Amino acid sequence: MSSTKTAVAESLPGTDVEPEQLDQRELENYLWGAAVRLRGLIDAGDYKQFIFPLLFFKRICDVHDEEREQALAMYDGDAELAAKEENYQFQIPEGHHWTEVREARSGLGGALAKAMKAIEKANLEQLGGVFGDAQWTNTERLSDATLRDLLEHFSTQVLSLARVPEDELGRGYEYLVKKFADDSGHTAQEFYTNRTLVRLMTRMLEPEPGETVYDPTCGTGGMLVTAAAELKRQGKDHRRLALYGQEFNVMTSSIARMNLYLHGIENFRVERGDTLAEPLFFEGDRLRRFDVVLANPPYSIKGWKRALFAKDPYQRNMWGVPPQGRADYAFFQHIAASLDPETGRCAILFPHGVLFREDERAMRERLIESDLLECVLGLGPGLFYNSPMEACVVVMRTRKRPGREGKALFIDAAHLIERVRGQSFLSEEHIAEILRAYRGCQDVDGFSRDMERDALLNGGADLAINRIVGTRPSNGVVDGEVPLRQALAQWDVHTTAMTRQVAGLVARLRGGE
Repeated sequence: MSSTKTAVAESLPGTDVEPEQLDQRELENYLWGAAVRLRGLIDAGDYKQFIFPLLFFKRICDVHDEEREQALAMYDGDAELAAKEENYQFQIPEGHHWTEVREARSGLGGALAKAMKAIEKANLEQLGGVFGDAQWTNTERLSDATLRDLLEHFSTQVLSLARVPEDELGRGYEYLVKKFADDSGHTAQEFYTNRTLVRLMTRMLEPEPGETVYDPTCGTGGMLVTAAAELKRQGKDHRRLALYGQEFNVMTSSIARMNLYLHGIENFRVERGDTLAEPLFFEGDRLRRFDVVLANPPYSIKGWKRALFAKDPYQRNMWGVPPQGRADYAFFQHIAASLDPETGRCAILFPHGVLFREDERAMRERLIESDLLECVLGLGPGLFYNSPMEACVVVMRTRKRPGREGKALFIDAAHLIERVRGQSFLSEEHIAEILRAYRGCQDVDGFSRDMERDALLNGGADLAINRIVGTRPSNGVVDGEVPLRQALAQWDVHTTAMTRQVAGLVARLRGGE
């Protein structure tokens, strides 16, 4: 939303609390308190269908009240002038404000659904479909009493800009995303990508104000948000970054749009649809090209439309048609086809298998021959929330830096990992070390190695990082052994993830009883 505004002097409608700014811990407890009210009533994986739309509904109504107070002050209390549409970011039709829905004595789910639809219709270009497809009127799933409890909980705090600025609410939103993933047993690749990893990917690509950033499988929009946040951190005009995303899941695509708005980002477009079967961004009759692509495609999906891709009208199969059991190279080629021929660069999270699997060798050869490949970065375990999976980042660039033509850098950063309270992440020191290696293109034993295109082709197009980079110096440890600290960290990652997966399985089985 627009820039932070001054606090209003009195309590806003829909709350019983004076508008003093919330600190981060209070905000997180407040947000998670809403989810706690659904425990035992619906599956944890479905919390997001109800909590995020209610949070967004409450936010835009509280900001609308804040804007009204400011307009009244500007027009010396003239209510008619204060009511003009230009004074508000979003329009709230009469009868559909949070406070009015809260007053409903029966049929609360219907009142909520009606209000959300009315707000979408009144702000169709910005908010059409933003509240998703939750079944608010299904009283067998959520009774009026439960909805009443949720509304009353959300009503205990004011979510105006003065009380909860954009950055703070954005961090609270990220907290909820992680908590939902944790509580439901989802893998992070499915719902949440480690933000320290996304920051690294963003800094490798260095987006600039005025450029376009695209995520073809954007999930809840975290990569797009992080790209804008990185520019803001650098003191650059992040609002001039044009963000684009596509997401297959209806509710998740809605959450992505809410996420961007809640972070104060307006220059974006998120579409819902199957990126491989039906890409939705075009320039004329061809795919739109972007300056920057950040992506974490779903890994090795089997249920994709291979036959359609084999006859792709957008020529995204230039390297070949991937096997039915693994769509990784379909996403890979879609991203390559979406890069601007002059400025395009991308960073993609993939499973290591894309680097060496035999049935994708011919496509790897064409990738190497294209000279798009700039860097392959190996990551340590546990950087995916709720998953011990190790992955790699593949960086491509349509115009390589001078002197980099025909070359690709390989970095093995599996040892660069920090683990605190059961969570793995990249520290700022780790990110800086990786960036130095990426920008310097130096050969360092067991860490990085620069490779010529012909050498990669002569090596059978095998891009396995450990084969190319080699083994790290043991520093006094017998070759082949893993240092105790690293072994314990890996054991912690795997056992924690296994415990969560088992708990998630038990919860799903109980839910089916």
